[in-house]
Amino acid sequence: MGRIAEEFGKLVFNDHTMQERLPSATYKALSKTVKEGRPLDPEVANVVAHSMKEWAVQHGATHYTHWFQPLTGITSEKHDAFINPQSDGRAIMSFSGKELIQGEPDASSFPSGGLRATFEARGYTAWDPTSYAFIKDEVLCIPTAFCSYTGEALDKKTPLLRSMSAISEQARAVLKLFGHDDFTQVQATVGPEQEYFLIKEEDYEKRQDLILTGRTLFGAPPCKGQELEEHYFGAIRPTVNEFMKELDSELWKLGISAKTKHNEVAPAQHELAPIFTTCNAAIDHNLVTMEMMKKIASHHGLVCLQHEKPFDGINGSGKHDNWSLGAPGLNLFEPGDDALENLRFLVFLTAVVEAVDEYQDLLRTSVASAGNDHRLGANEAPPAIISIFLGDELTALAEAVIENKEFKSAGQVRMDLGVATLPNFLKDNTDRNRTSPFAFTGNKFEFRMPGSAVNLADANTVLNTAVAKTLKNYLEAVADAEDFESATLAYVKKSLTEHQRIIFNGDGYSEEWPIEAEKRGLSNLRSTVDALPCLIEEKNVALFEEFGVLSRVETESRYEVKLEHYSKILNIEGLTMSHMAKRKIAPAISKFANEVATTITTKKAACPGIEPTADIALLNRLNDGANIMALAIDKLDVAIEKAQSIEDTYTNACAYHDEVLPAMVELRAVADDMEGIVSTEAWPVPTYNKILFYI
Repeated sequence: MGRIAEEFGKLVFNDHTMQERLPSATYKALSKTVKEGRPLDPEVANVVAHSMKEWAVQHGATHYTHWFQPLTGITSEKHDAFINPQSDGRAIMSFSGKELIQGEPDASSFPSGGLRATFEARGYTAWDPTSYAFIKDEVLCIPTAFCSYTGEALDKKTPLLRSMSAISEQARAVLKLFGHDDFTQVQATVGPEQEYFLIKEEDYEKRQDLILTGRTLFGAPPCKGQELEEHYFGAIRPTVNEFMKELDSELWKLGISAKTKHNEVAPAQHELAPIFTTCNAAIDHNLVTMEMMKKIASHHGLVCLQHEKPFDGINGSGKHDNWSLGAPGLNLFEPGDDALENLRFLVFLTAVVEAVDEYQDLLRTSVASAGNDHRLGANEAPPAIISIFLGDELTALAEAVIENKEFKSAGQVRMDLGVATLPNFLKDNTDRNRTSPFAFTGNKFEFRMPGSAVNLADANTVLNTAVAKTLKNYLEAVADAEDFESATLAYVKKSLTEHQRIIFNGDGYSEEWPIEAEKRGLSNLRSTVDALPCLIEEKNVALFEEFGVLSRVETESRYEVKLEHYSKILNIEGLTMSHMAKRKIAPAISKFANEVATTITTKKAACPGIEPTADIALLNRLNDGANIMALAIDKLDVAIEKAQSIEDTYTNACAYHDEVLPAMVELRAVADDMEGIVSTEAWPVPTYNKILFYI
């Protein structure tokens, strides 16, 4: 795209467009709603709606939709045309303030965890003016919250917005203690790094497991994996490069600041990272990005896979949640230039350390899913144990505070590479730790546990709320202090001492770390069924209730939804695996065995004196494999049938985890072994060797 600056945001009803198109009074009123949370006057809404419709129609839009995020984790939309028939047979294009502000989709068919029954269909969508409307596929998309007829949140956006208000309120109160009275908001900002795989459409269409589950349920390791480490940051394939160029272009039109793109570690794996923006908008942008990736891939004969572990034995895909706090011109995780600024930084740093330790179980539940269970703890992802990496500099600072020692900062150390023609440069105050689930990376924190398919609203809702709580703890501790600075240092020392156990700068992949973590009292919630009960523990329910983020019934509903989703995913995977084994893989093995048997018979007939030992050994292996596979299929079918009969949601999820999943692993093992001896021509699905190494 030749004119990026002119094209950027052209399909977004953003602040620039609103200033151009809205009357001054209307723009000011809307700005107060966005920036200060003030109610929007209906007359103002009518003016905004009319201008929004005129702008959208000029850009080719014919319909509008309230674009929302139900508890499915993806987005939903119902399209309504702008047309308004007239009595004389004509039609005009209209869009009212009421249509902008409120919609009424059917709420009965979305997961609600018991909040709504099938016969209670009414639900409402409410315009979120803090996230810009945009045009996608000739439809004006209006970001909205989604709630039930009785007011409970049925989506992921509403709790996120509540959590953003909570952390803003507490952070503003802290800043006032440090002399900042002029900030109307403190914003949580996010920059999500999206990892994904691209494979050829022709291979995808031949793999029922990829089509139905997003991952390969069968597949022997390729002859060449990622061991040469040549794909990471390597030259991008021409076909992939064309996909990336089109993706950038379309995202830029939607005001999404796609910044970085590169090859990831695994073959056929890639990453896109945007520039930071407010938490709410960042998550909206990420969901649009995921949709656009899938759509644009098809233009190039490709399919975009966003499952956390589409291929066994090689790197899975994450979505690193880079999170920070700031106000205009101020990053709260930047150490300052004087003592008071450094003290402010210490307060916010301590709040995060305390929050991650106190609510480590809740953070783990926020990223728990059937797909992510395959990824966490593998060689490309952090372990399921929550810890926080501060780096040598900040860890030394924390230890100095705890032990009342003088702290001498290394400052910004200049790196000399020993080559005269290469420039010296300043190194960061922390290294990076790819094994850490929660790492300080300069002026932000990187939460590395979320999987590539996840909606980041859950993780950021927990993070915002937990830090709001620990900031509130600090405010209460120093509220009546005569010496503010001494009281602050005393609180920081006390908190860091109590929560020092969560700080770990070592190798999270080492065999020693789980043992050490257990000694420290850190939780190790290895699977989704281990993690989810933490969501409804009293301290976690109380946290959400205290800040009005989720009511008890809303929290309990999400627990039910997540359990049901986990069981449904494994049920689909188990049924798909059984079907493929019976209809494709077992017949292919039998057919190939028949060919080998025919070869043996032919050889003996042609030359009665020979003994085709190798062919006979191969036939025996095929026969044994077919017999073992038949038993494994039966075992899987029995496990699925048993799990399906269990009504209690948690017991049901445990049955899928404890019985169905091991049966799937057992069936896969024999099938993958057979793949290694059946001829390429006879094997019924494309193998990893073919899928991952296309040109």
